Amino acid sequence: MFDWFKKKPQPAAVPASPSAEPQTAEARTEPTAPTIPSPEPVPVPTGSAPIEPALIEPVATGWWGKLRQSRFATGLRGLFSSNPKLDDALLDEIETVLLGADVGVNATDTLVEDLRRRMHAREFEDAPALQRHLRAQLLALLRPVAQPLVIDTARAPFVILTVGVNGVGKTTTIGKLAHRFQKDGLKLALAAGDTFRAAAVEQLKVWGERNGVTVVAQGQNADAAAVIFDALQAAKSRGLDLLIADTAGRLHTQQGLMAELSKVSRVLAKLDESAPHEVLMVIDGTTGQNAVNQVRQFLAAAKVSGLVVTKLDGSAKGGVVFALAREFGLPIRFVGLGETMEDLRVFDPDAFVDALLPELGSAERGAS
Repeated sequence: MFDWFKKKPQPAAVPASPSAEPQTAEARTEPTAPTIPSPEPVPVPTGSAPIEPALIEPVATGWWGKLRQSRFATGLRGLFSSNPKLDDALLDEIETVLLGADVGVNATDTLVEDLRRRMHAREFEDAPALQRHLRAQLLALLRPVAQPLVIDTARAPFVILTVGVNGVGKTTTIGKLAHRFQKDGLKLALAAGDTFRAAAVEQLKVWGERNGVTVVAQGQNADAAAVIFDALQAAKSRGLDLLIADTAGRLHTQQGLMAELSKVSRVLAKLDESAPHEVLMVIDGTTGQNAVNQVRQFLAAAKVSGLVVTKLDGSAKGGVVFALAREFGLPIRFVGLGETMEDLRVFDPDAFVDALLPELGSAERGAS
């Protein structure tokens, strides 16, 4: 078994299979043997934010503390804090808050029209009764998509392919996932498949060093499909449970890079017909409806099977989670609530909604 922490003779490189697809116009260099990073610290690349020691420390603040200051949370709490009159004006204000928080037109229309119908049918005796029903509606939207990612070790190495546009926190999310799965006792490696962006490979190596995890890499402008293919070969030969592969951030207008995602899947299938087992798309929670458009474009090219919504603390409005649930019904695997390792949380719809619109009479929560 490969030991991450003891110095041993470097294992023989696993050559790329001749069955891998030949280089195309998108390929940039001939693939070489996988590179296993040395135990010496890898410097943070120029232009990349340093990884602070605080990133490996546990966080004490829970969902409530991370989300309660969002525009969505403050807007909803403000509406119901003054015992408002139960009328159409209240529904108009609720609609304004939902739209302003990036819940989206479709989800907002569904929520508000249901409230309006029930109010006119005199199903609510007062505004708190309406609030309770709105809370139940929000939970009903999110509970079906709250599906944690289960790593099936019977299919080892289980392959997670991460995708998303630049700047959403994709590489950082991979580092946090590696930390989480290691705590679960899984043996894993990372594949540096973002060979398009300058310093991306070195940035992933930094995360590998932080977690004591092997990073299979070749360098900038290498063929991403070949890199990930080599990484899967190495993971198979070493009996690993999990391989997490980074890919280049891309927009739907970059046809060459979008086609590369399909190529990665085709090449992996030469080693394992079921790989990749999870295509995890990382979404920036601060981008609102733009995130919805990104998912729509990536679904066609990458067969996205799960979402990670990052940056929900701070300036995020929070409502995009409901828009994504309403529009696609894709599992939301994790959400990012901060900068530390422990701030990548398994999505909990009850904790999420309670932070936005607490149940009447409930006390404020600390870490949860």
